[in-house]
Amino acid sequence: MKSIIISSSSSGGGKTTVTLGLMRALIKRGFLVQGYKIGPDYIDTAFHEYITGKASRNLDLYLMGEEGVKASYTRGSGDYGIVEGVMGLYDGKGINSEYSTASVSRLLKIPVVLVLAPKAQSVTLCAEISGLINFEQVNIAGIILNNINENYYKLLKTIIEKTFKGKIKVFGYLPKDDTLGLKSRHLGLIQSSEVIDLDKKIEKCSELLEKYVNVDELLKYFLETQQFKDLYHIERKHLKIAVAKDKAFNFYYKENLELLEEIGEVQYFSPLSDKNLPENIDFLYFGGGYPEIFKEELSDNKTLIESINTSLNKGTRCYAECGGLMYLMESIEHRSMVGFLKGNAYMSTKLYNFGYAQIKVETDNYILPKGMEINCHEFHKSYVKTKENTIYTLIKDTYDGKQKKWRCGYLKNNTLAAYAHVHFFGNMDFLKYLVIIKRK
Repeated sequence: MKSIIISSSSSGGGKTTVTLGLMRALIKRGFLVQGYKIGPDYIDTAFHEYITGKASRNLDLYLMGEEGVKASYTRGSGDYGIVEGVMGLYDGKGINSEYSTASVSRLLKIPVVLVLAPKAQSVTLCAEISGLINFEQVNIAGIILNNINENYYKLLKTIIEKTFKGKIKVFGYLPKDDTLGLKSRHLGLIQSSEVIDLDKKIEKCSELLEKYVNVDELLKYFLETQQFKDLYHIERKHLKIAVAKDKAFNFYYKENLELLEEIGEVQYFSPLSDKNLPENIDFLYFGGGYPEIFKEELSDNKTLIESINTSLNKGTRCYAECGGLMYLMESIEHRSMVGFLKGNAYMSTKLYNFGYAQIKVETDNYILPKGMEINCHEFHKSYVKTKENTIYTLIKDTYDGKQKKWRCGYLKNNTLAAYAHVHFFGNMDFLKYLVIIKRK
C-alpha cells in the first residue's frame, strides 16, 4: 500500500477538508482507500469510515507505543493509505515534538503533504515553510494551499517555486467555499452520523480538489510502505461480550473492538433503542460519545436501564469510559440515567484534565493490580459528583515541569468506570484483567 500523511502548521489549517476530499476523489477513480488518524481522535476516523466504507485506524505513539502503531498501520489495507495528522506537524504530548505527526512520519517512513491556509502573507509564507521543512528531519513531499482565491494562489506559487528553486512541490489549492464547513461541538467536529448534507459536502470537496489540485502529480509522491509485525493478539476464551454502540456511544478504537472479538463473541446494542441487553453476557463495555446530547432518549429507555442495573448488580463485568461513566451515574444534567453509580454528571464550559495522562492504580482492589500504570487520554467538558470509591490516581506533566494529579477510576461490584480513554494495544495486561483474569 502506498501512503501519504496530510498535515499542517496548526489545527484548523484544512487537514480534514483535504483528507476527506482526497479520499472521495481516489475512490471515484476506482481505488481502495484506507484511512488513518494520528492521535487519539474518534470523530475524524468516523468521517474516514463514512467515505471509505472501512474502519479508519488510529496511530497514537503515546497510547499505543511504536510497535502498536506499526501493528495498527499494518492492519490497514487498500491501494492508497491516507493518514490525517494531528494539530500542527510538530505538536505532540508536551513541550517537544515527541508523539507528533512528524514522529509518526519518521517511524513509518511516510512522506508529508502540508496543507497551509495563508492570510495576508507573501514571502513570509516561505519563511514558515522553510521552518517546517528544516525544524526536524521529515520527508515533506509538497504543499496544498487552502482557503484562498486564484490570483493569490498564483502569486504564492510563483514565490514558493522561486524561493525553493523547485525543491518543494506546490500541488495546487482549494478555493474558499463556506459550504464545505463542518460544524463543531465541544469535543471537536459534529459526528458524521449527525451531518445531514455530508454527502453533498464531501462530493463538493472532491470536485474542487480534482479541479484545483494536481491529484495525478500528488499520487506520484505516495510511497510504498513496509509491512510490520502485528504482535497484538489475545487468546480466545469464548466469552459473550456486549458493546454499547449508537449515536450516543461510538468512541471506540477499532483495534480495541478487534481484540474483544478475538476473546469471544461480540454483540452490539443501542442504549437509545434496544429494550434489553443481549442475554447471558460475560462482559459489558460502554465507550465514550455524546450521551449528554441524547440524554432525553437515553433517560426514556427505562426497560434497558432496568436490564443494565440487573446485570451490573448481579456482578457482570463492566468497563465504562467517559460518556459511559456519565451514563452509569444517576443523572446527566438532571435527566435520570442508569443510576448504578451514585452521583450525577454535569456539563461545563471548560475542558477538564484535557490531554494525555498516566493512570496509576494506587488503591488495593480486586480487579487491577496495585502499581499498574496505564497511558491514557482525557477530553471532556463534563464532570461527576460522586462518593463512589476510586482506585486511580491520574498524573499529567505540565509545561513548567510540574505534575497535575487527580483521582478517578470508580469501582463498584465488578464495574470499573473512568473518564480516561485507553487503547488496549499499549495496555494488553489491562485488557486481560478487565475481561479474562479470575477475580477474588
